[in-house]
This record gives sequence, C-alpha cells and structure tokens, in this order.
Amino acid sequence: MEITIEPWKKLIIHEVIEYSFDDWMTQIAFSSKTAGGAIPTINWANGIVFQSFNFPDTNIIVEEKLKGVLHWSSVMFAIKEKYEKQLIKDNATINLIDVSVNEIFKKLADRLKEHSKQKSQN
Repeated sequence: MEITIEPWKKLIIHEVIEYSFDDWMTQIAFSSKTAGGAIPTINWANGIVFQSFNFPDTNIIVEEKLKGVLHWSSVMFAIKEKYEKQLIKDNATINLIDVSVNEIFKKLADRLKEHSKQKSQN
C-alpha cells in the first residue's frame, strides 16, 4: 500500500476584512449575546486573531481542491500579539484557540500582518 501526503499548494482569499481588535471583539460579544449566549471561538496564530469562510463544495471548488488549491471567500482578522485563552468583553466570554501549529495558519498570520493597516495591540 502506498500512502502519499500532498500539502496544499495554494490558498486564495477573495476578500480580507481587517478590524481593530477592540471593535471586533465588541461585535463578537454583541453577536454572542443576541444569538443566545453561545461562547464564540476565534483562531489565533502568531499575533493575529482570525476567522475564515469557505466556499461550499461545488464541483469547481472540489476540482480546485484536488489540484491543491484552497479558495476561501473571506477572512476577517485583527492584530492580537499576545495569546490569551479567554477574553471577557462586555460581559461575554470569547475563547481564543492557538492554531499556530498549523503551517497554513502560521503563513496566513504572517501574510495578514503584512497586509494590516492597524498598529500592534496586546
């Protein structure tokens, strides 16, 4: 039996939306409260908090994936240099998960830092 590992070759992000960290956490806290109080979880890698949104798996998207190309419809992000497991914002809890072990997410964080128009925040 042959086992092959083929890493992704390319990630294409079709829209990048940057927020200030405080503004985005306020928005997430408000959305959490209005949605019934579920605890939202946001990805953190190398100084960036982010959420990504995939396209649905249509035939074209699956064909691209089989070629090693990921297409994300959008990524929302903010600068957050210091990792914390949990944040409390406006009486809402927001969990951060450290996804820095994922090579794609580490490279994404570096690229988003380059793209950022915000100053570093802790």
